[in-house]
Amino acid sequence: MNGDRDRLRCRAVPGESFDAPPVFTYRSVGFMARPVEDSQTRRQILRAALRRFAHCGYAATSVQQIVSDAKVSKPALYYYFPDKAGLFQALVHEAHDERYRLLREAAARSRDIRGQLAGILTVLFDYFQQNRELMRISFATMFAAPGEVPPELCQGERCERNFEFVHALIRHAQTAGELDQRFDSREMAFGFYGLCNSFLMAHLVMPGCKPDKKTAQRVVDLFLSGAVAKSKTKRLRRGAKQHSTK
Repeated sequence: MNGDRDRLRCRAVPGESFDAPPVFTYRSVGFMARPVEDSQTRRQILRAALRRFAHCGYAATSVQQIVSDAKVSKPALYYYFPDKAGLFQALVHEAHDERYRLLREAAARSRDIRGQLAGILTVLFDYFQQNRELMRISFATMFAAPGEVPPELCQGERCERNFEFVHALIRHAQTAGELDQRFDSREMAFGFYGLCNSFLMAHLVMPGCKPDKKTAQRVVDLFLSGAVAKSKTKRLRRGAKQHSTK
């Protein structure tokens, strides 16, 4: 066990991943919502913590390992963060906050729901490719057992905020006549979120899965048009309508 930790520590140099070869970057840590006092040291600590948490887990990571990887002292770490839990919280918040910023910017570039959803998926796919390990942590916290994440970890509000932004787009499109009135707007939002997250998680667990702009457009087409052959669509709708009136 000590040998494994030592090997990890030897590879923890600034700008590199514990993965071999180092394919993925961690540039997003530098774009976090920053406190009044920010510095290269703070970002260096965050990058070191990200690598440790992603490859060793929260419980198995110590503050000493993080400061050794970051090549800073413990007082330097505690100057910026209250404890290990605070570091983990900062990374999780980064994942949600940066995605929220990207959602808003992507949606603003289009006026119709198809363009908005395709733009959102495109920037999310790119963000996941650039921040693979950060997103592994973000998704893992959703299903983590007690002890695997800080007990005081708070992310529900940010998750709901991001979802409600997409829900608001869909609700507006439905009001404008772009989307079917037969479905509840929240149901449609969950449907889109489900498709979106399936592709995003596949990217995390399947290295060969690299969704791009074309993939985003096809996912949105599937969500908006469905997989049923057009010649059968009217017949199926009539059948659904008859079933609902029984």
